Amino acid sequence: MKKRLSSILRSMVLGGLVASGVARVLILFTASPVPDPASGRTEPSLFAPAISSTWDYITPVQAWLLIILTGVTLSCVVAWPIAAWMERRADAGGNRRIFGRQGR
Repeated sequence: MKKRLSSILRSMVLGGLVASGVARVLILFTASPVPDPASGRTEPSLFAPAISSTWDYITPVQAWLLIILTGVTLSCVVAWPIAAWMERRADAGGNRRIFGRQGR
C-alpha cells in the first residue's frame, strides 16, 4: 500500500521535533564543561548556560544544525495540512454524492 504524502509529512514533523529536542539537549550537555567554582558541580553551567549576546555557549556548527532542523520541521508543519487538504479534495472528487447509499 502506498503511503500518502500527508502521512509522510506527519512522520517528518514528529521526527523533526524529536531530533531538534535531542540536538538541544546534546548541545546543552556540551555547553560548558567548566564546573561551577562555588560548588564544583557542573549542573548549573550545563543546564542553564549564561545567555549572552555573543552566544559563547554554542558553536557555529551547532547553531546551523539547530537552524536547519528547525527550518525543515517548520516547513513540514506548513506542508502537512496543505497536503492533507489536497488529498482529501482529490478523494472527494470522484464521490460527489452526499445523500443516499454510497458505493452501491
